[in-house]
Order: sequence, then C-alpha cells, then structure tokens
Amino acid sequence: MDLPPANGVPTPELPPPPPGRCHFWLPNKRRHCANTPIPSSQYCGNHSPASSSDSRRRVPCPVDPSHTVFEENLEAHVGKCPFRKQADALAAQPYYSKGINSGGGEAGGAVVTSAAKRASVHKLSEEEFWGLVVKIRSAHTAAAVEMRESYIAPDACDKWMKGQVDRKVPYQEKHVVQQVSIVGNMETFGLLPRGGAEDATDEIAVKNPPAAVEFGAGRGYLTQMLADCYGIKNIFLVERRAYKLKADRSLRQNEGVKLERLRIDIEDLNLHGVQALNGGQYLAIGKHLCGPATDMTIMCCLHEQHNHTEEKGHDKHHLRGLALATCCHHLCQWKHYANKSFFSGLGIAEEEFHAMTWFSSWAVDGDHSSQDSLEAEDLSSEGSQVRNHETRAN
Repeated sequence: MDLPPANGVPTPELPPPPPGRCHFWLPNKRRHCANTPIPSSQYCGNHSPASSSDSRRRVPCPVDPSHTVFEENLEAHVGKCPFRKQADALAAQPYYSKGINSGGGEAGGAVVTSAAKRASVHKLSEEEFWGLVVKIRSAHTAAAVEMRESYIAPDACDKWMKGQVDRKVPYQEKHVVQQVSIVGNMETFGLLPRGGAEDATDEIAVKNPPAAVEFGAGRGYLTQMLADCYGIKNIFLVERRAYKLKADRSLRQNEGVKLERLRIDIEDLNLHGVQALNGGQYLAIGKHLCGPATDMTIMCCLHEQHNHTEEKGHDKHHLRGLALATCCHHLCQWKHYANKSFFSGLGIAEEEFHAMTWFSSWAVDGDHSSQDSLEAEDLSSEGSQVRNHETRAN
C-alpha cells in the first residue's frame, strides 16, 4: 500500500503484503495486517477504507474498544458481542468500581492524545516556552536529590542470578536482573526480611507474611521471585490482558501458595472488595507501569487520600509498602495524575503538563524514520540552541 508523503518528507517504501493478507500496514508492528481480505477488496473488514457514506463508518465497540463495527450494526452487535459476557461478569465482582482510580473526582478532562500534546508544544509562543523552561528548572532544583546507585542483588535471590531455577519457567537474564534489583531495594527499605533465601523464608513464615499485589502483572514473574525467595504465600496478580506462558502454573505448584488473578483494569479496581485480601498487610509491586498506570496504582492503594467520594475509615487491610518501577512518562495524563496540586503549586497548568510529558519522549524515541520523530528532532535542535543561548548569556 502506497502512502502519500507527509509535509514533503518521502515515506520509506513498504514491502509488499504476503499473498492472501490484508494490505493495511501496521506501523507499530512494522508489518501488514495478518487478516484475510474480504471479497472484492484488498483489505479485511477491520481496515476497509472509510466509505463516503457515513452509514458505513466503523466505530469502536462500547463493550470492548479493541475492535470496531459498522456504525449501523452497532446496536445489534452490542447485544451479541463475544466480550459482553466477560464484561458483565467483571461488573458483578465486588472489587469492580468503574473509574474509581481514574482521578475523575478532581479537575481533569478527557485523555489527551500524543498529537494533541505535540500541538500544545507547537502553539507555545517563545515567551511561554521560556517561561515553562524556567519553571521546570526551578522545580528540578528544589526537588533534586543526589543520585545514588540503586542496583541491589540480595543473597535471597542468589539462585535466580546464577540461573539455578526451574528451566520450564521462561528465563531471560535482563528481566531477572531488573526483578532482583526491585526486590533488593524492597529488602533495603525493610519491606522484606534480610538474609539468605532460607533464612528469609523461615523469618517471614513466622511473622505472618504480607500478601503481594502485583499491578500490571503481565506473566507474573516478579511475584514468582518474591514467592520463591521470600516465602510470600498470598498472591494477587492484577492484569487486564490475557497472557500465555504465565508464572501461574509454577506458582500454584508451590506448596501453600494462594493465587488469585484479577483480570481488570487498574482504573476500575477497588481493593476493599477483594475478600481474600481482607484482614492483613499487603505489598504493592509493579514493574513497567506505563504512564498513568502508576498514578492509578497509587490511587488504588492510597484509597482514602485519592477517592474522596468513597466511604472512608476502611481498615480491612493495611498497605505495608509500594515498590513501583515506572516507564513511558510521555503517556502520562493530567486527568489521572495523582498529585495535581504539586504542579499547580509550581504554577504549571494542564497544557504545560502535556507539553512536559511530550518532552520526555525525546529521551526514549528510537524510531527516527517517522514524521513525528523528525519534528521532535527539530525541536531538540531548538532545545540545543536554547542551551547555547543560555551559556552565552551567562
């Protein structure tokens, strides 16, 4: 499929689609759609070019927006959507509360797209841009602390570092190193007992160990390390997607482990409705909690502080500590941000917040072939000129 050039920048030539495949190009996956084209078309039903008639427009399904339907078929589809039963079953759960951790109780509008964030940067005047730079530098100076080496490999995880684990479990060294450091920092801060694997297991078993709630759990291997090395027995894995090659089977084979996987968006999770969690302490953990998922996790765990419309005074369970590894700050949203008052106190408004989150993508954008990246590089060059200007001024 040939794509027209954007702003005069030539588009890289795309490979031809495999025989019998939809011709729609998926830029994020760098391949064509794998579906079969519908009769008399080069595209599948999901990617047919928009018709000139509004009646043939495809819209997201309100039950599960991951798929689309023709607008005129929407009402009939909702009644028989294969995801409907799953959505109804989730809504009936005592821990489901729509949007409880969304931050909607405070000022904040709809989710802002990357294109809108980029537009908020482009429409800044030179004076406004410089004003934002000053605010960012001032906030950083006030809040910055000395950076320290935070990689810690505790003795309790020694067998994982040496690869002496069940090889039926998918083992990738880079992930193990990351997980070990998260666990090691938890031990350093007193959230887990110190000592070797056996000592730690004996100690935590005597002290009625806390439960572990892993947010954005994916396959659950961070929690598996906690269970294997520290004797954690009560486990809750929060993840909205389904995964293959999960750690669940291995965890259930661990004697005494109680595992519950909650397939739910963090935005809708009310921990006070999780019956098996009541009556004890828990550790909240998460690895690669992208963008607003970190804010939603904080709101979920610090329920009374962030959910003002809910009944207060809950004492069914107690948060012992959080260990969250963030990522993808360019996806953060003002609507979901857990500490809007911090930015407001610095004089940073919603539009400036969006600009800042878009700035953060410059450090991680590895695809320099896209038009967005070219624009970002242009702005980065402007930022370099800004720094040179400051140097000359000083």
